[in-house]
Amino acid sequence: MASKTRSPLQGMLLATVCASVMSIPLAQQSKAEMNTTLSFSGVPGLIDMPSGEMMPDGTFNFSGSRFGPISRATMTFQITPWMAGSFRIQNTADWNQIPGLPGYQYDSYNDRSFDLRFRLAEEGTWMPAIALGLQDFLGTGYNSAEYLVATKNFNDRIKVTAGIGWGRYGSYSSFGSPFGGEREAWDVNGLGSELNAKNWFRGSAAAFGGIEYKLNDNWTLKAEYSSDAYLEEADKRQTFERKSPVNFGVEYAWGENVRLGAYSLYGSEVGISFHLIMDPKNRPGTIGVLGSGPVPVITRPSRASNPDAWDQGWVAQADANALLRKNLTRYLEKDGIQIEDFAYTADRVQIRIRNSKIDAPAQAIGRTARALSIVMPASVETFEIVPVVRGVGASKVTIRRSDLERLEHTPNNAATLRERVTISDAGAMIPGGHGADEGLYPKFTWSVLPGFRVTSPARGDIGIRAKASYDVAPGWLVSGTVYQKLAGNSEDATLIDKGGTLAHVRSDTRKYNEDSSFAVERATLAWYNHPAANVYTRVTAGYLERMHAGVSGEVLWKPADSALAIGAELNYTKQRDTDGMFGFDQYDYSITTGYLSAYYDFGNGYLGQVDVGRYLAGDVGATLTLDREFANGWKVGAFATLTDASSEEVGEGRFDKGLRITVPMNWMLGNPTRQEINQTIRPLQRDGGARVDVEGRLYDTIRDYHSDRIDDQWSRVWR
Repeated sequence: MASKTRSPLQGMLLATVCASVMSIPLAQQSKAEMNTTLSFSGVPGLIDMPSGEMMPDGTFNFSGSRFGPISRATMTFQITPWMAGSFRIQNTADWNQIPGLPGYQYDSYNDRSFDLRFRLAEEGTWMPAIALGLQDFLGTGYNSAEYLVATKNFNDRIKVTAGIGWGRYGSYSSFGSPFGGEREAWDVNGLGSELNAKNWFRGSAAAFGGIEYKLNDNWTLKAEYSSDAYLEEADKRQTFERKSPVNFGVEYAWGENVRLGAYSLYGSEVGISFHLIMDPKNRPGTIGVLGSGPVPVITRPSRASNPDAWDQGWVAQADANALLRKNLTRYLEKDGIQIEDFAYTADRVQIRIRNSKIDAPAQAIGRTARALSIVMPASVETFEIVPVVRGVGASKVTIRRSDLERLEHTPNNAATLRERVTISDAGAMIPGGHGADEGLYPKFTWSVLPGFRVTSPARGDIGIRAKASYDVAPGWLVSGTVYQKLAGNSEDATLIDKGGTLAHVRSDTRKYNEDSSFAVERATLAWYNHPAANVYTRVTAGYLERMHAGVSGEVLWKPADSALAIGAELNYTKQRDTDGMFGFDQYDYSITTGYLSAYYDFGNGYLGQVDVGRYLAGDVGATLTLDREFANGWKVGAFATLTDASSEEVGEGRFDKGLRITVPMNWMLGNPTRQEINQTIRPLQRDGGARVDVEGRLYDTIRDYHSDRIDDQWSRVWR
């Protein structure tokens, strides 16, 4: 990396910043923190440099920034209190101004990168917050950097940051190579996705730092000394002129979730930034808190005071089932709960329910139990509530009526009730059921919503997506999805082929999108079954997804009270034509794929999944997925796949990896709903590690009503 002579002014600024941090014990005697702010790279930081802070646990933010030719879009997630991850897309315009340089074929250069940040120390009375960061640790290395940085608050107005950087952050005014070694140069034509650990903390290092001053609750001033020389952009390709390492800026906080900033950068450019900060744990108006209030639990009269109420002669009454169902429906239908089946004995009732509206499974169970307490005769003590999903009983929640009556108005009643409730396999329906409510089978439903298709990061189209489903009988479902494009920008991108010899089972996504403004994305018949205790099965046939059709079969072992699940899947698929209709002539490609899967709930919202098997392009390997799920339905995760396909076979990107986000729609609609938005973000879609995208896989279908998920939001059972 290049080394430049430091001017006296620059040296004085750096010395002042470092001295401020080193003198913390003399200047600060109590901990007082300002809110964490974000840098141009979407991580806690100053302006273009990182800081030593972390965001609150579970927070994620979407950031956009631009100065001169450089634009960045970043998503950062605080995975744990001590670790954060980021995915970033950077676009550099005017890339081809100097003919003959490598990569001259690009009008502008898009780079995708992943970061990891680790908290080494929390800020305390004397201790600054200290973080270690790996930027672009898995990619071509264009934005590769490592850093060790400390940040300290002084009162609640001033915050000082100082750090040491390597790679990109060690490129200006470096003071040497503390750990020695040469740093491998970035290759614009590289295939990326290699763990470039051999470069970590190698080569030249440089110091950076800065200060933040909080004017009031809304306005913050920032100044920093940057150690990023922008050697490729400013020096080599002359996309902008870097005159100074000193940056200044002002930021405005619009409430707790939005920050806007304007800056003077590198003595020549004006920059702007936007940050949307979201905390799923504390998001208001989400799962289980919307909609109407519950009906009260009705306490039975004592047997001594009213023995007639406890008489069991009602069981033999010919019209009792119909009468009780009618009364239950009055209380349940307003909550979108329908009866799949209903049977009873003198002291026990089992009700099978379909919950189409309430977003918290525990709340749906609680509402059903309250209705039973009102309607069922006094002799019935045991309530068995069986949630049914896609015609299959997902679990059986057994509640004693006397516990409901005693605990409704007691302190800590949710936790106490949970200790007395059992969650088990749904099992068979007890004798005496009369089947589902009228209108449940057959039943047609449909929806039309805005939609989008992603070709590559920042490229794709928007349109209208229409979905329809037809419940033929319990467990039997016909469904389909069609899409109509309205606008898009996929065709504006420069397409550079960087190799790959595997069958194009995913890498032709752009062609599929461009060749069909209208497309039949899915058209399937699915059969779900529960053939044995803790065992669930699925068979799906038809046009499984936009690119592949065929037959998919799955079996899952998942006890209702277990954190562990084991599954197996087998698929036979044939690749569809790109015109969005029903043909198979264009590719003439078919394959059999299969996987063994293990799922585990680690508690506190952390989920793990491992899939091992054969993928769509014929490669064999494994996928590791880690998710963090919040009680209100938000879910953020990451996945990576490694297979036996070589880098030459896969080409650019090397292996499949990405992020996935699930956002419940209740907070947008303002009403209780079970609808959600699911989006997978990949830095690049290649063919290695690709898997057929079957809708309604078993684990996510039935898990909502198992103990590991119900327990996450059990506090809503009384809501």
